[in-house]
Amino acid sequence: MKNFLIATNFIKDDNLSLTTRIEQYINAQGGTAARIVGEQGGSNDKKISFSIDDSASYDCVLALGGDGTILQVSRDLRDTGIPIVGVNLGTLGFLTEVEPVQVCQVLDRLMADDYEIEDRMNIRGCVYKQDKTPFKEDVALNDIVVTRAGYSRVIGLKVYVNNKVMEIYEADGVIVSTPTGSTGYNLSAGGPIVSPKTNIIIITPISPHSLTSKSIVLSSEDVIEIEILNMRKAQKEEAIVSFDGQPGTQLSPGDRIEVKKATETTHMVKLFDVGFYEVLREKMRK
Repeated sequence: MKNFLIATNFIKDDNLSLTTRIEQYINAQGGTAARIVGEQGGSNDKKISFSIDDSASYDCVLALGGDGTILQVSRDLRDTGIPIVGVNLGTLGFLTEVEPVQVCQVLDRLMADDYEIEDRMNIRGCVYKQDKTPFKEDVALNDIVVTRAGYSRVIGLKVYVNNKVMEIYEADGVIVSTPTGSTGYNLSAGGPIVSPKTNIIIITPISPHSLTSKSIVLSSEDVIEIEILNMRKAQKEEAIVSFDGQPGTQLSPGDRIEVKKATETTHMVKLFDVGFYEVLREKMRK
């Protein structure tokens, strides 16, 4: 690798000191570097987005921030297919393999082509309105989450797997997670942690009103449908669906979300010979 794109979350590297240091080091070693600093939306939108003009010019994206930055870079640059290296400027950083003190060592290895590429499974969700027309379609690296809207106490969710009813939940919501996303919201909701190398889909209810509702682990070939049930006749919008924490889409009773394995994958650069469960043990000690 010789040509690098540095995608910086300006909130994490507010004076761009690390960005500048990385850029200077790459240039000094005979490589080329360009930077894109995430742009923030309007006053009510704290999401940061990244965009580039010519993806063919770059061999790798160095994403400076936390796991949220990795998710955003994966989303915004998904069509480019450029592999991602995460530099951890956040807290736990399950997706960000590199700490700032390791940056020069890592750049040397990247420029010597001493690395591996790990493909991470994505899931694709499509929202269908009551009349069966597609309303919204998107891809997620971590998870697709259906949660209650407004002040509703619980929502009713009928979950189908391969056109068969699997479960009916009365809960705060449900998480459909990839293996990569198992250490995210899924973990907080009591779901299982699985290796990111697996090809499975996890369904985890959020605060279910039941003593027996547990996470379900499915094959990546299964197709999931989540139907929004009518719990309150006076309330038009029962739930919200979001993809990797993006602003949500309002859902009404009768709406459905279909979730299945996406054809797209996220290419993550793996540099260190450290197993997933060793990383997990170390991160969970923080």
